[in-house]
Amino acid sequence: MSSHRQSLGHKGEMVAAEFLEKKGFSIIMQNFRFRSGEIDIIAKDNDTIVFVEVKSASSGAFGHPAEWVDEKKQSHLISAAKKYLFENNIHDVPVRFDVITVDFKNKKIDHFVNAFYETS
Repeated sequence: MSSHRQSLGHKGEMVAAEFLEKKGFSIIMQNFRFRSGEIDIIAKDNDTIVFVEVKSASSGAFGHPAEWVDEKKQSHLISAAKKYLFENNIHDVPVRFDVITVDFKNKKIDHFVNAFYETS
């Protein structure tokens, strides 16, 4: 990944975390790494643990950033979330997967609550 994309991604994650905090979420951790990927933000919304994928864009050249969270990416995020829950001995709590897109060109943030679900 190019350093520009990494920088844009990191900046987007910081903007998304601040956005969530303003909405009353508590940030538990950022950049939880797992062998099959990474979860950008893990937060708490009341009693729900929220795993957040952040997608940032500086142009509309490649479609809406939410479209980049395909089935393969969702599968990786679900696996990483299960790993996080297991490692932290967390059971019987509501969990959801959100996507936040940060459009730097148009200065717009979209928050897709329950963007996808675990289907198994």
